[in-house]
Amino acid sequence: MALQEKLDKFKRQQEKCQSTLSNIAAKAGPSRATTTANAKFTPVPAPNIVRSPAPTVKFSNDTERLQHINSIRKAPVGAQIKRVIDILLDTRLAYTPEQINELCYVDVNSNKGVFDSLRNNPKVYYDGKRFSYKSKHALKDKSQLIVLVRKFPEGIAVIDLKDAYPTVMEDLQALKAAGQIWLLSNFDSQEDIAYPNDPRVPIKVDDDLKQLFRGIELPRDMLDIEKDLQKNGMKPATNTAKRRAAAQVQGVSGKAKPKKKKHEISKRTKLTNAHLPELFQNLK
Repeated sequence: MALQEKLDKFKRQQEKCQSTLSNIAAKAGPSRATTTANAKFTPVPAPNIVRSPAPTVKFSNDTERLQHINSIRKAPVGAQIKRVIDILLDTRLAYTPEQINELCYVDVNSNKGVFDSLRNNPKVYYDGKRFSYKSKHALKDKSQLIVLVRKFPEGIAVIDLKDAYPTVMEDLQALKAAGQIWLLSNFDSQEDIAYPNDPRVPIKVDDDLKQLFRGIELPRDMLDIEKDLQKNGMKPATNTAKRRAAAQVQGVSGKAKPKKKKHEISKRTKLTNAHLPELFQNLK
């Protein structure tokens, strides 16, 4: 009789455990589905860093390493942010805070200032788990680059394209060599501007028109040239009137500095090189 009671008790415990496991599985199912449904753009995650077993480190070497890590973590927030952004820019991968700590010793999780600045930085994309680099224009290759440039007939600054992807500067030069774009320097800022060269609009200029254009005589005075440009709604790149006025003011105010009297050696001069008499042959 006692044996039968123990068997019944054991069966009830098994049923209870089975019902508990079923409830746990039912709760876990919907949460996974919800996470998958809400997933959006995910940058390429960086692979886990696998380190080989470290060799025996001398105490002095380990001390230097720890001092280096400590100097990085005590550096200003801006310096730590720069170290992280440089890694994100060079690799174009998405890193967790733990991976960032392993790569450049910046402890993002323990430093709230670094974490907040990194999360709100316009050059950084944060998906809630990983940090990745965010360029101004999301481009991947040369075909997307030429499409973007053609959207800006008035020109697009090359500085805004430099960080689009690693080989963007080489692709810009290749497009220029192929005659698909123009790369011209801005006179004011000295920065390169990329202009589209639309092959659908070929322009052929007659020789008569070229000769007419070259036969136009320009004014000899730059002031007259600037006035003509302004009259036609264009801003001159120079300001001759201002430059001449400044030169005139400097010419009037600038006075010749009096020449300093050359000190000559006399008999009253205290000599310190008396052992070199040939230096004092011309004493007055």
